[in-house]
Amino acid sequence: MSTVNISVCNTTAVPSTAVDILESARKMVPILREHSALIEEKRCLPQSVVNLLRSSGVFRAAMPKSWGGPELTSMQQTELVEIIATGDVSAAWCSMIGMDSGIYSGFLPEHVARQIYSSLDMANSGWIHPQGRAERVAGGFKVSGNWRFGSGITHCDVLVAGCLVYKDGVLEPDPETGAPEQWRVMVAKPSDYQIKDTWYTTGLAGSGSLDYSADQLLVPEEHSFSFSKPYRSGPLYSAPDAILRKMSGVPLGMARACLDYVRSLAAQRIDRETKIPWVDDVRVQSAIASAEMELAAVRSSVHDSLEMQWSKLANGDAFSIDDRVATALARYNAFRTCRHIIQTMYDLVGGASVYKKAPMDRWLRDAETICQHAVAQDSILQLTGKVLLGGESTSPFF
Repeated sequence: MSTVNISVCNTTAVPSTAVDILESARKMVPILREHSALIEEKRCLPQSVVNLLRSSGVFRAAMPKSWGGPELTSMQQTELVEIIATGDVSAAWCSMIGMDSGIYSGFLPEHVARQIYSSLDMANSGWIHPQGRAERVAGGFKVSGNWRFGSGITHCDVLVAGCLVYKDGVLEPDPETGAPEQWRVMVAKPSDYQIKDTWYTTGLAGSGSLDYSADQLLVPEEHSFSFSKPYRSGPLYSAPDAILRKMSGVPLGMARACLDYVRSLAAQRIDRETKIPWVDDVRVQSAIASAEMELAAVRSSVHDSLEMQWSKLANGDAFSIDDRVATALARYNAFRTCRHIIQTMYDLVGGASVYKKAPMDRWLRDAETICQHAVAQDSILQLTGKVLLGGESTSPFF
């Protein structure tokens, strides 16, 4: 793959510290809210929103300090996504995927990573699950396959695709782990793939998560990577789940925005049937208090588990069985609990929730859609439960 050339904002003006990027994200929130209807209508992020995210330092969030990047911790990345989600959920989802650039760069040889990610502000997209086939040839692979859920593919600078490696038609073992299959992620330009407009969905409509495919695409071996062989040290590259850790920011921010919105309605609302003002209605008081309690608990669980994991990875400490699954369980719980909060608030607001001009409708649909991601499926409970009972997970992420 040749060096990617893109037109980006003046990098001298882009925030490059965690404090500045988080503050920039907070300033974005009202702008994102103003653009939410347009984002949903276009079924992808408008270029103006992409430019805003880029110029606010979002896509560079995980870029290494050795390159002049901010290298946000997993906790800071989660907080960043959380803030953006209070403005627009699709923008947050694309931000969460887009900032994988910095993480993926740590699994590539330094000179290759600098060639592919020629700017700190390049957005990533792609489906890393090994849905494709990479047939080994001289110097690299011929890649074929179909991949789904390319979130942010309409504005990405780098597009990745997960594959299993074959040699002479036979699955090739992983030389690092000894596993009978070798899972590698192919790194290329979006123009190297055939992109299909398939994104007509219940929620996350503005994420532009289109399907894409390749047929015998030649990818040099150095433009592919395995999560079992990092080239950079540190907690962001010490475990393959680094790309998943920040995901909880999406439901947490969405639920926060929903609760703030419903609370803002209270002073003006009177129950139609009982004639009791909302501010005096025990039913409303209890529902809001319960939702706040649930959100506070699940948010603490997410951040506490991330801090524990980060500290142990940084110090080289051993993980107990409970430690191994803590972040996965907290993430699953965040997705499911935040969906419950939004469903409860939707019912509380009642008939006014159903109109598309009201944010409740979009939050409900977004909540249902994000909970279809693998991290929020019941199989996570099965796999983590197996680990807790002394077994081994078939997932590479815990």
